Amino acid sequence: MTIRPALALSLLLAATAAFAQTLPEVERSIVPVAAWGGTPADPALAHRQTITHITLHHQGEPFRPGTDPRQYLRKLQTWSRNTKHWLDIPYHYIIDLDGNIYEGRKIDYAGDTNTEYDPTGHALIEVVGNFEEVEPNRQQLDAVVRLMAMLAHKYDVPLDNIASHRDFSTQTVCPGANLYRYVQDGYFRHKVALRLAQEQSRTR
Repeated sequence: MTIRPALALSLLLAATAAFAQTLPEVERSIVPVAAWGGTPADPALAHRQTITHITLHHQGEPFRPGTDPRQYLRKLQTWSRNTKHWLDIPYHYIIDLDGNIYEGRKIDYAGDTNTEYDPTGHALIEVVGNFEEVEPNRQQLDAVVRLMAMLAHKYDVPLDNIASHRDFSTQTVCPGANLYRYVQDGYFRHKVALRLAQEQSRTR
């Protein structure tokens, strides 16, 4: 993948700023369910899991600037439960246009999917937007790196287990061609490796 010079510079500046945040601080900055107006899932109905993979998804629909992400999450939770009859939002984390990270389904509970792969053991990340049609912005890419690094560190997930929905399913193009490039060419794995190395150096 060829990254345009302007985008490359913005990514470098974003990475410099993001690396100032420790991974525990990344986790504490995640917007919890209660803060966006969601309700917790019923643990009696949950399929519990141990995290072994980190898997990237996209919304697959346009997400226009100015859309309230909290309202979007409330609607997604209602649709997931009432229409799909799932436990909760299928994803564990959702990233908005500004790079804010929101808690979705409790990470202890396996996610859901419309396709044939079994997401048990996968920490599911959704980035809002349809990346068959648009490019991910700098804030979103940076947030994906921060979140993947935090999850890899916390759950001891190998870099080789960072992938995307389409890597496990033949029924989807998720997370969209324009976001999948960053998975396919190793960008996310490389950035996560750098972030983990920095975290390790801080604890020495």
